[in-house]
Amino acid sequence: MKSGPFDLRGKVAIVTGGNGGIGLGMARGLAAAGADIVIVGRNEAKSMAAVVDLTRGGTKAISVVADVAEETAVTAMIARIVGELGRIDILVNNAGINIRKPPQALEIAEWDSVIATNLTSAFLCSRAVHPAMKDARGGKIINIGSMMSIFGASFAPAYAASKGGIVQFTRSCAVAWAADNIQVNAVLPGWIDTDLTRRAREEVAGLHDKVLARTPAARWGASADFAGVAVFLASSASDFVTGAAIPVDGGFSIMG
Repeated sequence: MKSGPFDLRGKVAIVTGGNGGIGLGMARGLAAAGADIVIVGRNEAKSMAAVVDLTRGGTKAISVVADVAEETAVTAMIARIVGELGRIDILVNNAGINIRKPPQALEIAEWDSVIATNLTSAFLCSRAVHPAMKDARGGKIINIGSMMSIFGASFAPAYAASKGGIVQFTRSCAVAWAADNIQVNAVLPGWIDTDLTRRAREEVAGLHDKVLARTPAARWGASADFAGVAVFLASSASDFVTGAAIPVDGGFSIMG
């Protein structure tokens, strides 16, 4: 069968934080395009449920339990994936947490936790997959930013700092690894209906109505809305796209 620009058959994709929400939405899209999937997370039961969901459709998928903010854990994770699946073609850096407090109330341990999980993990995982992608003469890295990569929020100083950092880190890697035929891009989700944002709606008064009022699409996003952009950025269709930060937000970021 002739392959097209969105065909991912024979490719291996790692999705950190891929056991739910946006990560699982991307994993499903990549699987539908033919990729083998590695779900990485700290919750083994949740990750195994995601693997069962993916394999039900005929996809080859495995779960790796790892704290991607820890260098030794990332090294071991990559060694296992290369050992079991033979290659790494795609990395989605999606692991993330948030602690909603104003700057003056945020403890240093809370700041460090958010930065490590959201930003340092992307650095560690990207650095770790680079040799395999270079050896394969190409690869795709997709970093998950946020609307907080663009806007400020009084209740998310560490999260916003980490997601702003994701965009600049993306650009640095795109320049550094262009010669290796590795494209590195960021996706900036808008307000998406996930476990994380359900908690936000409980903690931030009026958030639900404010989001709907500003979003031209007049709805919250769904995890399935990320399948297409994941396939595009993971496939040869995006070979001349690198260092981009693409909002997937129903138009939220273009509203005045």
